[in-house]
Amino acid sequence: MNAPLSPPTGEVARKALRAVKDPELGLNIIDIGLVYDVEVDEAGAVHVRMTLTSPGCPAGAEIMDDVRQTLLDLEGVTSVEVELVWEPYWTPDRMDPRIRAFLGH
Repeated sequence: MNAPLSPPTGEVARKALRAVKDPELGLNIIDIGLVYDVEVDEAGAVHVRMTLTSPGCPAGAEIMDDVRQTLLDLEGVTSVEVELVWEPYWTPDRMDPRIRAFLGH
């Protein structure tokens, strides 16, 4: 019998989220600062605290679904909870400095 897979670390989960893009900006949600926190417990349950660029973001549901699916595809992940938060409110200052410079902010 195979031993249960150990869950990924928060860092591995965070790296996987680089595959999730904001369709409006075409950039990944980590570099633009939308992901505030990623926690993985011993049972493989992942909890993501994230925001969107605005409360009316038309791609919000799509981005959150992509986050959920990307993390569920990782070995050892048993469940994913995506918590959408508005505190602190997202601003371009949350972007990776290289991305901010690229976009001219």
